[in-house]
Amino acid sequence: MSDEPAIEVIDLSHRYGTIEALRGLTLDVRQGEIFALLGPNGSGKSTFFKVLSTLMPLQQGSIRVYSHDLASEPAAVRAALGVVFQSPSLDKKLRVEENLRCHARLYGLGEDILRDRIEKELERFGLRDRRRDFAETLSGGLQRRVELAQCLLHKPRILVLDEPSTGLDPAARIDLWKFLTSARDEGVTIVFTTHLLDEAERADRLAILHRGELAALDTPTALQESIGGDTITLRCEDPESLASAIRVQFEAESAIVDGALRLESTQAADLAPRLYDAFRDQIDELSLGKPTLEDVFIARTGHQFLATGQEGEV
Repeated sequence: MSDEPAIEVIDLSHRYGTIEALRGLTLDVRQGEIFALLGPNGSGKSTFFKVLSTLMPLQQGSIRVYSHDLASEPAAVRAALGVVFQSPSLDKKLRVEENLRCHARLYGLGEDILRDRIEKELERFGLRDRRRDFAETLSGGLQRRVELAQCLLHKPRILVLDEPSTGLDPAARIDLWKFLTSARDEGVTIVFTTHLLDEAERADRLAILHRGELAALDTPTALQESIGGDTITLRCEDPESLASAIRVQFEAESAIVDGALRLESTQAADLAPRLYDAFRDQIDELSLGKPTLEDVFIARTGHQFLATGQEGEV
């Protein structure tokens, strides 16, 4: 992985009428890294994906892809990208190899080099014995393999994926990550959007989006360590009264998040039983855990991960 940026995003904003899908988003993606954009529905992930992949015009701000300006050089940006959509993009009435050939023609690949590249990608994704199968007969996992194979035919420098695990069973998800890691090891930069916390943890770095804004940006480990200790979650009928009592008796601050009290402490293992002993009549449930990316999201936004956003994705 290089410190040089493959993608530079500066002050990116986007509106749908009165809805602000992105608000002044600024970040960079380094060459050769796996980079995740994590957020619940309504966080702006899909809007970012559509603008970056040139499916929607850039309204405000700038994006540069390997020094090419997206607004003034969209063709150069598209040539650098391999794009995998959330919904299957294959022509289901065509065979596997026919889908690959149609896609390659869109990038102007001639027959002299296309044959070898198709063979390489069919081999890479274990599809050689499926080349004559119609796409509609394939499982979701195999369709995703075909999509990955076709988007790598023109040898993109960046692979952009929108919710790549959608509809895949656990075995297919494992295969997907083997392929993505292999592509990264070959020098391809990977950028993907996701609402899955465990999937985001696989990234080299990740950006957490909340209502169109950047809430956090770092490695998964660094973000989890930023919590500063383990977390204690308390559920009770009157969280405000309990929070006040804890502040007086233990001089510990807590936050009310979606009806539950959450505390962060470097001495959480010792504090948890003391809290329960002191307030057992008020506490309905107590849990203790290591910091997760959801804890990071809560700490930075004040909301639970899945309880945020609007209906539908933007």
